[in-house]
Amino acid sequence: MIDILGTALLDYYHGNYTEDIINETNISEEDVLPLPYFFRKHSEMPVLEKAALKLCKGKVLDVGCGAGCHSLYLQKKGMQVTAIDTSKGAVDVCKLQGVEDVRHLSLLELRDEKFDTILLLMNGTGIFQKLEYVSMYLQHLKSLLTPSGQILIDSSDLQYMYDQGEEGGIWIPADRYYGELEYTIKYKGEVSKAFDWLYIDENLFESACLNESLRFEIKSRGENYDYLVRIQS
Repeated sequence: MIDILGTALLDYYHGNYTEDIINETNISEEDVLPLPYFFRKHSEMPVLEKAALKLCKGKVLDVGCGAGCHSLYLQKKGMQVTAIDTSKGAVDVCKLQGVEDVRHLSLLELRDEKFDTILLLMNGTGIFQKLEYVSMYLQHLKSLLTPSGQILIDSSDLQYMYDQGEEGGIWIPADRYYGELEYTIKYKGEVSKAFDWLYIDENLFESACLNESLRFEIKSRGENYDYLVRIQS
């Protein structure tokens, strides 16, 4: 499988930055994902990310760490951080940047460890893929928490992406939840296979957490229907 993200991040790190990643979904046209964004400093991070990093405590797991900007910030604060990503190139970049404990594996492959904070940012619910898998992922995340641990995760309500009817309702797909998207990414002529990515509205997410006996608390809101949640046992 082509590691498009990893290739792009390695190019940027090694000074071979000539173009950005292009992403496209089944409900939107092509959009640019600038490579420098993956290497942003704390001062350049959006409100939700800053809020999440401020809430981090104890031993931290950074899921989908990318180029490691969150892990590096927390590490410099003296926190013990484990970073994971399914992109081998991303893991290599994290190592080059100085992330001390970074591993090439998926969230579901990580077992038999406990964390005080589990961090999932840049639409962290995307990793759930589809609504039907939310329960499975929440159970797994719960198994990785210490008794007083927390999951910090962000998402968005995508209602605004759909056409509105005359009476204020929205035209949504009949065959799937409206936050279930299919993504492809492109870089230097290479195109990824389509992959599933989930955005979930607050009410549905809270219900899913309650079904797993998890507490759900909105900690911050962004400007584009995005929100940060703290989930605890």
